[in-house]
Amino acid sequence: MRGDGTGLGERDWRYMRRSLRRLVVLASIFALLGATVPVATAAPPAACENRNNNTIAKLLECVDLEGVREHQATFQEIADANDGTRASGTDGYNQSADYVAERMEAAGYDVTIQPFDFVRFTEVTPTILEQTAPLPGGPIANIVMTYSGSGDVTAAVTALPAPPADTTPGCEDTDFAAFPTGNIALISRGACTFAIKATNALNAGAVGVVIYNNIAGDLNGTLGSTFDLDIGVTGITQALGQQLAATAGLELRLATDTLREPGTTSNVLAEKAGKNTDNVVMVGAHLDSVPEGPGINDNGSGVGAILEVAEQMAKVKPQNTLRFAWWGAEEAGLVGSTEYVNTLSDEEFAKIALYLNFDMVGSPNYVFFVYDGDNSDGVGAGPGPEGSAQIEKKFEEFYNSRSVPFKGTDFDGRSDYQAFILNGIPAGGLFTGAEGIKTAAEVLLWGGTAGQQYDPCYHQACDTFANNSDEALGTNSDAIAYVTLSYAMSTEEINGTKSKGNFKPFEPAA
Repeated sequence: MRGDGTGLGERDWRYMRRSLRRLVVLASIFALLGATVPVATAAPPAACENRNNNTIAKLLECVDLEGVREHQATFQEIADANDGTRASGTDGYNQSADYVAERMEAAGYDVTIQPFDFVRFTEVTPTILEQTAPLPGGPIANIVMTYSGSGDVTAAVTALPAPPADTTPGCEDTDFAAFPTGNIALISRGACTFAIKATNALNAGAVGVVIYNNIAGDLNGTLGSTFDLDIGVTGITQALGQQLAATAGLELRLATDTLREPGTTSNVLAEKAGKNTDNVVMVGAHLDSVPEGPGINDNGSGVGAILEVAEQMAKVKPQNTLRFAWWGAEEAGLVGSTEYVNTLSDEEFAKIALYLNFDMVGSPNYVFFVYDGDNSDGVGAGPGPEGSAQIEKKFEEFYNSRSVPFKGTDFDGRSDYQAFILNGIPAGGLFTGAEGIKTAAEVLLWGGTAGQQYDPCYHQACDTFANNSDEALGTNSDAIAYVTLSYAMSTEEINGTKSKGNFKPFEPAA
């Protein structure tokens, strides 16, 4: 107890300081946005600061949307002070990592910083894509692929057959059997990575590659940090791609000016040892943004949510060891999570019971997506490793308790679960949508705007504090808390490891 005559203990003062900071931060952000601070900014009950949130009911009472938003506000402040970005290899990322580490240390977790090397990417000057024939031509809106090479070429264009004529366009070298050397390749997205398409095109003699989307909306793509070929690669919309593919005598200019250079960044890991140190439950979210913006939904939403959950679980004594991870260089091609998995010893790897991934959980035009662990949707990739179906059902259990509709989403390899599932670790998680387009049927279930991206600011400078759905973020923060605490106490349904005690894994929310 503080010796100042107030009767308040140090924990009480710490809670009051946190609450005051939260209100000050939110007030400044809402003022910046020209909005009124909502009444709902009140913090959870003061008891949350001191108690052991070892039941679902207690934890959900304390996991607070405004706590998540406080973290996002801090990331916005960091980006504002660092040229508008928190990309790996920048001061904005390093300060974000320091913030996470400090919060976790203050909450009593054992924090580890794991540095690693990666390749930084910079678009030095804006990419030029323009039609030079037939006339009248003109500039074409495009977004350079991350890790594209540099070049300035003007050449005839050869469009590869697109689905349904070819369901895997550009994915096999035989697709380029008749490709004229010295042409620019125009290829539909789908069925394999952008890097495979670009590599096959270059090997066939292409001097540039334009990839167009296979759904409505912009194409924000990455070739991955291991792509080091000297060819320009950019992305355009489906409508533009189809229009160009149907243009006889098409000639384009593609000019890319990029820089790929060695860099160093880090993962942040925070662990709470359980009674069972040989059974580890992992929860992760990528901490970096793209260079173009602050990344407050992608992925300040997932980062902020698991930070809030971890802090509210600070006094929980879990049955299983609980390990939170904030990954670096995800936007560079899942580098941080891959580095982590690849550097684990066989003994440590065998301890991981499951991995939960949270990448974009507050998209403004959201859908409540759950990763399809059992492949019941029959779309794209197959099921996750054994145990992934149970994780999917655990999230569905939560949504059903709230009468919230949900929808499956494929393990398409675009987030940090990939390294885990490729190595046989059960995985699952949540997603509220990126560049995909919301359908009219989805609007009937979740509201929002049909024909618009789930996140209209995906990979753009406008992915700021304002780029958010409180409804999605608040609901998903609770879902994350529910599933994390459930598995922290028992993974019997995943790997047969039984818990000791009387923890009840499901208590309907009030």
